[in-house]
Amino acid sequence: MADPQIEKIKSAVVAADHIPAEKKAELLGLIATLDPVITKFAETNGKHAQRITGLVEESAQAASRKSPEQLESVLGELKESVQRFEASHPDLVSFVTEYSALLSALGI
Repeated sequence: MADPQIEKIKSAVVAADHIPAEKKAELLGLIATLDPVITKFAETNGKHAQRITGLVEESAQAASRKSPEQLESVLGELKESVQRFEASHPDLVSFVTEYSALLSALGI
């Protein structure tokens, strides 16, 4: 389901020249964990899964463009979008928490 979007997310990270190679590798490793998590989530929450994957893609693009205001806004929206699923899908919430922290730490 999410494979094309995940590839777009990875491409945005790879294209970001201002992100150090070590952080890119860390981000790409984390993004690789998204596919199975979002696939499981989509089984019961298809529409929300698409929205969350879209927000992850949008945040990766904002990070690649060095757009701190947009990145902050999208990460906030992403966190909000998974909060209500914390009990039923802790892996998804964990991914979003770790992903948001990693992007925020880039200092964009």
